Amino acid sequence: MNDTAGKLPSLNGLRAFEVAARHLNFRLAAEELGVTQGAVAQQVRGLEAELGMPLFERLPRTLALTAEGRRYIADIRRAFEIIARATGELRPQAVKLTISTTPTFASRWLIPRLADFTRLHPELDLHILATERISNFAVDGVDLAVRYGSPPFGPGLNAELLFEQEVIAVCSPLLLSGRTVPRTAGELAAYVLLHDAHNLWPEFVERHFAGTGNPAFKGISFSQTSHAIEAAIAGQGIVLANGGFVTDDLAKGRLVRIFEGTLRGPSDVYLVWPRYRKSAALETVIDWLLTEAKKLG
Repeated sequence: MNDTAGKLPSLNGLRAFEVAARHLNFRLAAEELGVTQGAVAQQVRGLEAELGMPLFERLPRTLALTAEGRRYIADIRRAFEIIARATGELRPQAVKLTISTTPTFASRWLIPRLADFTRLHPELDLHILATERISNFAVDGVDLAVRYGSPPFGPGLNAELLFEQEVIAVCSPLLLSGRTVPRTAGELAAYVLLHDAHNLWPEFVERHFAGTGNPAFKGISFSQTSHAIEAAIAGQGIVLANGGFVTDDLAKGRLVRIFEGTLRGPSDVYLVWPRYRKSAALETVIDWLLTEAKKLG
C-alpha cells in the first residue's frame, strides 16, 4: 500500500505557509485567507512542528524566511501550481465557435445582441470574424457564416434564411428640423444622399419618385453600410439601410424613417454552415440567431 499520503504535512498548514511567505506578514496572509491572524500563525507553527524546523524568523514588524523556508517554499509553490493546473484541466472548458460576418452585420446587428447571448449561454465562447472577404470554413476555422445571397451557397453547405433585406430611408431628426420632408425628386435633391457599396439610391428614386423630375443629387459614398448609417446618425444626410440594422436607432430616436416606401435588397441574409459540422453548441447558436431575427418581424 502506498503510504505517501501519510507523509504529507497538513494542507492547511502548507497553504498558510505559502500565503505568509508571499506577504511576509501573518496579518496580510489572514486577510487573503479569510481567517484570523492567530489562526494563520497557529497553522504555520503546526507545520514547523511537523517538519521539526523553523520556516520563518519572527522579526518585530515582519517575517523573514529561514534558509530551510526559502528552499521549501520554491517546491511548495510548484506543487500548488501543478494542483491548480490539473484542476483547471479537469473542469469543463468553454466551447468556442467562430462566426464569420460582414463588418456591418457585426456592428449593427450582432454585437448589440451579444450580451443577451452571453447571459443565456455562459458556457459558449463566440469568436466574431468580421470581414468583407468570404471566409473559408476549413482554412479559416469558421463554424458558421452570415452571408448575403440566395442558396445554394456551395456543395456540402446548409443554409437557413435569417431575414429578408427590406431597405428603408432614414435620417437624423435633426436633419429635418425646419426643413420640408421631401415628397418629390426635386425636394429630395436638397438633401445629401449617403451611399454604400450597394448603391441602391437610383433604384429607390426610380421606384418612389418616378415622374417627379430628374434633378442632380448630392451624395457621399462609403465602402461599408455601417459607416453610411453612422453618417446619417450624425445628421450628414439620408441613408438607405436594412431595417434590421437600424431598429435600435429608430426606437431611441437617433434616426427617423423619412418615407413609407421600401425596397427589397438585392440579396437576403442567410446562415450558412457545413453539413458535416454538427454539435449541440452550433445548434444553440443557430437557434438563438433565428430567434433574434424573428423579433424583427
